[in-house]
Amino acid sequence: MDTMRAVRAHRRGGPEQLVYEEAPRPEPGAGEVLVAVKAASVTPHELTWGATWTHNMDGSGPERTPIIPSHEFSGVVAATGEGVDGPGVGEAVYGLVPFTRDGAAAEYVALPATAVATKPATVDHDHAAALPLAALTAWQALVDHADLQAGQRVLVQGGAGGVGSYVVQLAAGLGAQVSATAGADDLDFVRGLGAEQVIDYAHDRFEDHVRDADVVVDLVGGATQSRSWSVLRPGGVLVSLPGPPDQQEAARHDARGVFFVVEPDRNALRSIAERVDGGQLTPVLDRVLPLAETRAGYEVLETGKRRGKVVIHVAD
Repeated sequence: MDTMRAVRAHRRGGPEQLVYEEAPRPEPGAGEVLVAVKAASVTPHELTWGATWTHNMDGSGPERTPIIPSHEFSGVVAATGEGVDGPGVGEAVYGLVPFTRDGAAAEYVALPATAVATKPATVDHDHAAALPLAALTAWQALVDHADLQAGQRVLVQGGAGGVGSYVVQLAAGLGAQVSATAGADDLDFVRGLGAEQVIDYAHDRFEDHVRDADVVVDLVGGATQSRSWSVLRPGGVLVSLPGPPDQQEAARHDARGVFFVVEPDRNALRSIAERVDGGQLTPVLDRVLPLAETRAGYEVLETGKRRGKVVIHVAD
């Protein structure tokens, strides 16, 4: 059996369960590609998702440990399974691994060919790996669920984080008027991403600065989400990432409340790559760590303040 270096968890838990070790190298099945991973990226709360540990999105069913985390990556196709018309061996790709499969914190990952797209040509693998989950989430929030139109007003709750930094850029690129909340140290950073108005959430009430928003993208949850209804215009939409919004509150404010889980989408990945190569979208990296230090990357997600994504550099 061929082997590879990987980061795995043999039992449920947090970063403390992750070990850097030898593991079996996967083989691509029908309709799948095997990718030699060059870089991967880690996501907050990933180790708490039920799908990380079982074969079902709701976390039901038998455990599939040991698991390999990290579901967004950039790399090069090393082999293809039956029925794959493309991408071909040797092609540089990036993509999102379905959440109920082993991830990309490893030298190789196997996944459906439909979950990958050609890597943006103008960035390296480390920067490309920061895109799939976060930028796809932003794209699906704004385009698929909010149906954002040019000229509309958008409020991004949490504009400096791994997903928020892409929501701000994409919303601005789609022609929206963008407001965002951020910490004091991140105000200029978020303005540089394209926000016309940035509100220091620790010192200012966003309700005093934003009104009649067409779209609120909530990346914070809790009281921030509850307060966000008041700034929406009638008919507006609140898209929540932390959890399902209160539908009674949505009805009371004559608005829509949407919660979704990001899904692999080759066409959206192609659109994102076009925007990166066209200079309209810039991957935002907080830090880059080697594969052997993946555990530290997940610890940063739990304890550290960051701008953008934490990336794992796997191979040159």
